[in-house]
Amino acid sequence: MSQNETLGTMNKEDFPELFSTYQTMIDALKEEIKKLEKVINTIIQGNEQLMTSFKLLTSIKGIGFIVAVNLIVYTHNFTRFDSWRKFACYCGIAPFDCLSGTSVRGRTQVSAIANKQVKKILHLAAMSAVHYDNELREYYMRRQEEGKPKMAIINIVRNKLVSRAFAVVKRGTPFVDIKKYAVRKKRSNIKTS
Repeated sequence: MSQNETLGTMNKEDFPELFSTYQTMIDALKEEIKKLEKVINTIIQGNEQLMTSFKLLTSIKGIGFIVAVNLIVYTHNFTRFDSWRKFACYCGIAPFDCLSGTSVRGRTQVSAIANKQVKKILHLAAMSAVHYDNELREYYMRRQEEGKPKMAIINIVRNKLVSRAFAVVKRGTPFVDIKKYAVRKKRSNIKTS
């Protein structure tokens, strides 16, 4: 029986001291996290280049404080990697063909050699983006209806987010949801006709 299963079978009323200790530890960790986030925020606000990159990154749906900070740190504020594809390889989200000689061809796979921390954070960002970004949600649903595996679709969304992140920082302009403007223009054209 795992620890989570054990805790699931324990009642707070039966072990009040244990649960009180757990809650105290959780509260202390939350306070430490808040302090660290304040320090990180102070560092970002104290550097104009970091602040610019941070604002540009957070203009992308699915990328919040934690993801933006991690992208800035691991890319050395987008100076460490020449392109988003190289960073995708570093994170272990770039798909590679599975080939053996000239006759054996397998499904594409991602490399097991990767920065797992960034990969996890990008996974959470992709899940958030699928939930909040209409374009990515439609893409996700369409690919799922085509029979693509869910994790393969999420990996594509992770790549799209990394591509968007590099694009906004390199261009120096916030992300623009073109689909939103296309829908507005289509509606205005319908009203005028």
